[in-house]
Amino acid sequence: AIDEDRKAKYKAAVKIQRWFRACRVRAYLRHLSQMVILIQKRWRGYVRRKQFKEIVERAYFIKKLKFYNEMAVRIQKIWRGYYVRKYVHNFYALKKYLEAVSVNNEFVRSELEVYAEMKEDEEKMKDLEKKEKEKKYRARKTHYLLSTEQIPGIYNSPLRKSPDPRELLLRKSKPLTHRKQEKSPFADELYSWPTCKEPPAFVTSLPLLPADRQKPQGPFRHPAEVLRQRYKPMEPTLRVRESMNSPPAKATDTTRGEEWRNPIHVKEFLPFSSHHKNDEKYEPSLCKSGKYGQEAYGTKYFREVYPKKWIADKDFETLFSSIALFEKFGKTYSSTGQIV
Repeated sequence: AIDEDRKAKYKAAVKIQRWFRACRVRAYLRHLSQMVILIQKRWRGYVRRKQFKEIVERAYFIKKLKFYNEMAVRIQKIWRGYYVRKYVHNFYALKKYLEAVSVNNEFVRSELEVYAEMKEDEEKMKDLEKKEKEKKYRARKTHYLLSTEQIPGIYNSPLRKSPDPRELLLRKSKPLTHRKQEKSPFADELYSWPTCKEPPAFVTSLPLLPADRQKPQGPFRHPAEVLRQRYKPMEPTLRVRESMNSPPAKATDTTRGEEWRNPIHVKEFLPFSSHHKNDEKYEPSLCKSGKYGQEAYGTKYFREVYPKKWIADKDFETLFSSIALFEKFGKTYSSTGQIV
């Protein structure tokens, strides 16, 4: 019983110690956590106060800088306004300049009024002169209405005491004469073409135009250049001389004879079939056929040369030399009349 009591007391003492030690450790840990929180709070407050102090100093510096800039701008504004008003845009100098401009404007306006009156007087004088000329021209044109010794005119009525002023004007003026129009010889030559009085011929030398003839207004060429182009002599072509006895020439002669003998309207009606072509045989072209069949276009010269078969020592001569013609290539009149 004593041993059991001792064991029970021992277990109770261990339990009490365990609970006490746990309470003591928990209290210590609670104290440590509180101290840690307190230290962190104090440190973080110190760091934040330091940062806030830097922010306040920076904001204060920026505010001072802005205030300094505003004061500098205000001082510069006042100084520049004073400088411009005093030296650049001087009020008194500008006032004096405007007064001078107004005086000058009044002088120019008076001069312009005088000039306008003078121009108006000139226009009136021109109108009067023009009317006088028209009156004189009408009087010369209607000179036949002048009264004679036997017959009074329409402006000299016997019922009037004095003749009309137009009658006096008719007496002073001379009758209007008509000029005869002179025809140029070149126009007679041109008008003789439709009547076929003379055979047409190419003009070798251009006729001289009248001296008083003016050039028409506009983008026109000179009349001499137009006539030179119209009556220029014939130029040679690149065609080659061909003999009259050659097969192509004979063939053209036969076809012309057949066309003249058998006109198109005399030919009798043929049906829409090829039965009438069965008698005709196909003859290949000499330029497109060879010994072994048809040759491509341009693979061989169209005019082959055989020096061994020549009768004479000279080659076939052309009608005109081709060098001079190729030199004139492109030298024709364009749409604007200029030589290209």
